[in-house]
Amino acid sequence: MQIPLIGAQVIIEKGQTPQEIETFFQRLHENRMNICRIRMFEAYMHKSDGSWDFSLFDTAFRSAEKYNIKIFATLFPATSFSDIGGFKFPQDEIHFANVKEYIRHVVCHFKKFSSLYGWVLVNEPGVSGKIPPGTFTSNHFENWKLQHKQIHSSLKYPVLDFSQEKFLLDYNTWYLKRLSEEVRKYDVTSEIHVNNHNIFRNVAEYDFPSWSKFLTSLGGSAHASWHFSYFNRSQYAVAMSLNSEIIRSGAQHIPWIMTEMQGGNNTYSGDNAMCPTPEEIQQWLWIVIGTEAKGAIFWSLNARASGLESGEWALLDFQNNPSKRLTAAESVAKTIQQNEKLFCNASVAESGISILYTRESMWIEKKMILQNNQLSGRQCGGVMKSAIGYFEALSEMGIQCNFKSIDEFDFSKDNYLGKTLILANQISIPQKYWKPLENFVLKGGTLWIDGLSGYYDENAICTFMTDSTPTDLFGGNLKEYILVDNIFDLNLSAIGINLPAHAWKGIIDNIDKKSTQILGTDDEEITAITHYSGKGKTIWIPSLLGLGGRIEGYKPLQSLLNNILRDNLKNSPIRFSKTVPETLMKVMKNGDNFISIIINKNKNKQNIELTLDKTLKPHILFANKNGNIIKNKVSISPEESIVILWK
Repeated sequence: MQIPLIGAQVIIEKGQTPQEIETFFQRLHENRMNICRIRMFEAYMHKSDGSWDFSLFDTAFRSAEKYNIKIFATLFPATSFSDIGGFKFPQDEIHFANVKEYIRHVVCHFKKFSSLYGWVLVNEPGVSGKIPPGTFTSNHFENWKLQHKQIHSSLKYPVLDFSQEKFLLDYNTWYLKRLSEEVRKYDVTSEIHVNNHNIFRNVAEYDFPSWSKFLTSLGGSAHASWHFSYFNRSQYAVAMSLNSEIIRSGAQHIPWIMTEMQGGNNTYSGDNAMCPTPEEIQQWLWIVIGTEAKGAIFWSLNARASGLESGEWALLDFQNNPSKRLTAAESVAKTIQQNEKLFCNASVAESGISILYTRESMWIEKKMILQNNQLSGRQCGGVMKSAIGYFEALSEMGIQCNFKSIDEFDFSKDNYLGKTLILANQISIPQKYWKPLENFVLKGGTLWIDGLSGYYDENAICTFMTDSTPTDLFGGNLKEYILVDNIFDLNLSAIGINLPAHAWKGIIDNIDKKSTQILGTDDEEITAITHYSGKGKTIWIPSLLGLGGRIEGYKPLQSLLNNILRDNLKNSPIRFSKTVPETLMKVMKNGDNFISIIINKNKNKQNIELTLDKTLKPHILFANKNGNIIKNKVSISPEESIVILWK
């Protein structure tokens, strides 16, 4: 299957009739959906006498064959009825043996169906940083500690213990690989997939580059109700865009699919109850496709009839008829299928701008915080929200930037002219990355350092108090940080911009005067510099501008980005001529053609002027509220998605 796959989770449960199950697949087919996900409940197959009865799921797989629907089968070994997400690791070795036996029976039976597309190894791996109970995990942890015994005696200072965090990073990878090996014993051809979840909080547990070595595609769950707590409702589109960029980067050389997106109402489940509008359904689909995904699957087509989440999340109503949300998704699927070759071969049109995060920053932040605090920078999530701030600011400028773990960025190239890296309040930079970052700048790259970035090394030792301070990269040293206020003004007098900053003001000391331009001072103390090195430069502003912009508004930060990154921003083939608040654009390329996907979350109609090659001619592929374009000027209504092909 070549085109982007669009579908929904089909809930199969006891009590359903064969006719009802067939209706689910008929509805998928009628609404142009070509893939689904089915949770393979062992509890509905494995009988108390030890025998196996697959008939309930056989009906589903045969119905899928009838309507030409492919199935992602999610492995779901026996667990309690109230465990809606499934366990992430076995309790003990006997439990693991039972899991492997379950895999043998299920994979051997269902691999014969032509409707089988692939296997999802675990539903939503990740344990939010907590070591799970059970001897299986505790024994592995003890063995891991023996194999990774830290030699603290070689360090000048005593250090905090991050063994649990490092173990979970390795443990998740090890267990997923073991499950993939079990599946491959019996099925060597089907896709192998997994869907991470709650990405903005759990990403420090995920080693995506390692996963890509045994997966054939990477997925994710992006439920507004569960996973977008760092955003308000009007920001859910940019949250979906950011979630998608993180997975796209993590997938490396393999394709990615958004395995779960909220399809319907949640009554009692979810942290923030909501029901997506038809417009939001379309926005999320287009954003995912515009981030180079090979598919998107809604949770869910039909609702559970009993238990937790019963009657919730569905695209179908209780009479199994399509809701307006389903018909909205169908309109997107129709456009994609009518332009199959265009979307099949399209890839993200890179801007050359990458926002980097580090796992160690999230680990240290969580360990350092002693209690909740009114200041965002002193709360868990401050590190991620700082990086999110830059992503949101650039999105309103029509810039599609990458969002990567630092270990996912390719530091091996010979030329980084026109490329930009942003480290927004990434409080920990492992020492092994200082040299690659320095080479990035020497080879023409622009490095933007914001906030407390680099305050600690990987062991939570204060970098600026040691002899390992990267002064050649920064262009100076840090004198100190001073807590000012929730919001204070940072005056960059050299370029005439005053910006809101959050909490701490960094004072720079001992700069390299020959190759450094002072951007800002306060009471004769240096607060911001540009340091030129080799063919590139480092912009160092040790105050939290990303969080400041998130609190007070992005206009000053966007002015600063436009001023300093003016030449680099021109690498975006299509961008907004000026900032458009609460609006974003994804841009794809197919040969000499471009596709721009514009989403308006502003309450007002927007008239947007685009900067692009004047030889490109527009053709509207999709507009759900009669949006239009004349030359390079787009008119787009509130909540509208407009998709434009540029030839």
